[in-house]
Amino acid sequence: MSRKWLFIGFLLMALGVGIGAFGAHGLKARLSPYYLGIFEKGVLYHYLHSFGIIVASLAGNYINKKWADAAALLLFLGVCAFSGSLYLLATAEILGIQHWKWLGPITPIGGTCFIMAWLILAVAVWKGEHKKVENE
Repeated sequence: MSRKWLFIGFLLMALGVGIGAFGAHGLKARLSPYYLGIFEKGVLYHYLHSFGIIVASLAGNYINKKWADAAALLLFLGVCAFSGSLYLLATAEILGIQHWKWLGPITPIGGTCFIMAWLILAVAVWKGEHKKVENE
C-alpha cells in the first residue's frame, strides 16, 4: 500500500466535500442551472476518482505497486484536469476568466487520464502481476 496515495485520496475526498458544499450553497444563486450542472459533474467525478485513488493505493497490496502507483497518479491528474477544468468553466464568468478558451480541451485530457488509470488496474489484475498476500 502506498500511504502517500492513501493520504492524497483522503485529502481529495475532504476537498470534494468542501467544493460540493460551496457549489450547493455558495453558487446555487449565482450560476444558471446549466453551469451549476457542469459544476456538479465536476464534483461527482472528483468524488469518484478520489475514491479511486484510495482503491488504487489499497490495490498495491495485491498487484504490482508500480502499476498501482501509476494508476493513482493518473487518477490524481484526472481529478485536477477534469474536475478542475469543469469548476473553472462553470465559474468562468464569476472569476472573469471567460476568455480562457484553453480550459475546454483540458477536460477530455482529464477524462483520458481516468480511463487509462482504470485500464492499468484492470491489466495489472488480468496479467496476474500481484503480490503474495499471507491470507491467500
